[in-house]
Amino acid sequence: MKFIKTSIFFLILTLSNTCFSNVSLPAVFSDNMVLQRNADVKIWGWAQPGEVVKINTTWSEEEVSTKAGRNGTWELILQTPDVRDPQEIGIKGYNTILLKNVLLGEVWLVSGQSNMEWSAAAGIDNAVEAIAEAKNPNLRFFSVAHRTAGAPQQDLDGEWVSSTSQTMEHFSAVAYFFGKKLTEELGVPVGLINSSWGGTPAEVWMPAETIATDPILSKAAALLPEEEWGPKEPGIIYNAMIAPLIPFELAGVLWYQGESNTANAKYYESIFSSLIKSWRQKWDKELPFYYAQIAPYNYGEGFSGVEIRDAQRRVLELSKTGMVMTSDIGNIKDIHPRNKKDVGLRFANLALTEVYEIEKPAYAPVPDRIEQKNKELWVYFKNSEGLKIDKENKDSQFEIAGENGIFHPAKVKLKNDVVRLGSKGVKNPKYVRFSWGNTSTSNLFNKAGLPASSFLVKIE
Repeated sequence: MKFIKTSIFFLILTLSNTCFSNVSLPAVFSDNMVLQRNADVKIWGWAQPGEVVKINTTWSEEEVSTKAGRNGTWELILQTPDVRDPQEIGIKGYNTILLKNVLLGEVWLVSGQSNMEWSAAAGIDNAVEAIAEAKNPNLRFFSVAHRTAGAPQQDLDGEWVSSTSQTMEHFSAVAYFFGKKLTEELGVPVGLINSSWGGTPAEVWMPAETIATDPILSKAAALLPEEEWGPKEPGIIYNAMIAPLIPFELAGVLWYQGESNTANAKYYESIFSSLIKSWRQKWDKELPFYYAQIAPYNYGEGFSGVEIRDAQRRVLELSKTGMVMTSDIGNIKDIHPRNKKDVGLRFANLALTEVYEIEKPAYAPVPDRIEQKNKELWVYFKNSEGLKIDKENKDSQFEIAGENGIFHPAKVKLKNDVVRLGSKGVKNPKYVRFSWGNTSTSNLFNKAGLPASSFLVKIE
């Protein structure tokens, strides 16, 4: 009897889909998805103008409904509790859609270029072991297909899948290790939406109007070279790979990008800050935005690589941002360092500390202020507890310059977590820089075991 009832249900569902098939959803709403818990989650889609759309869920007895507008779109708000078991969502208009195996948990968008996109299949440290241990029904992935568009799109290609050896192998390795750590620490499901594309500058990831209306950003975008592995036109990836996700409810964003902006590195602080602000404006929410500082690499002559790193440090002035360090786990001969696990774990420690209030060793030393005392410059750092110089790499990476901008090596003394600098070649110091080179690898660490950021600052 149960088999007959089930067969009749699916027959009716099939016939209703065949006759009308008017209610439909974006790809990001599907079986196996993760919705943000403890939130007012917006669900949206399409239907016939005037069609009544009703939503029921297994976690609530309340039914919510609305009518599709004259342009055939609709949206509804679902209040999500903190429950662990798989749920179902029914969406009914002239036809019925049933979303199965839905989890409520923490949802993060991860984006950027190749170091975020990089998978275990592409090659990471201890790949075989990581792949073998990847089965986790509480960790879900949604991979956005590479697409470009001249205007913001309403939908994209992708599907939700559970973490298995087969799915993890081709998903962002950084994101996987981040999500795995969160499921273990929080004991809740985690959903990861990966929208990244190797070899892309930041300009393609923000709305085109953000750049078109800003003379500085427009000038910077004009400096980008043509590349065979990806587009450079402002907004062209944002339109196809980010805009269709808005306003899917998120806990926050992880970002790993910057290598492809070395051609306009001097503008990167403005570029990256504008990207963060534009996404927050579009989501109408001050999303936590955490990013990886790019690792040292031989970009050739000049300082374009370290200028990107320093620009990323300065972007920390924006609220609810955080930066994870990679200089000690990079590879100056390979722009794609294979240690993705530690990057993911550092992202997780930052999110656990900032968003979930579980204190972890999450913060690296960054310069706070510089004071001139007698013939010395005292450099004070934030997150400086236990500051020490790497015993295997003791040479000073500090330099001092006067008004003429000519830098001289500085002698270093470290006392009470304060760096004291001196240089006989500079009588009236105006600038201090640290680990200032494309391939320079920081040798200054704090108690958390995290390296200090490269920097160049003017003495006020």
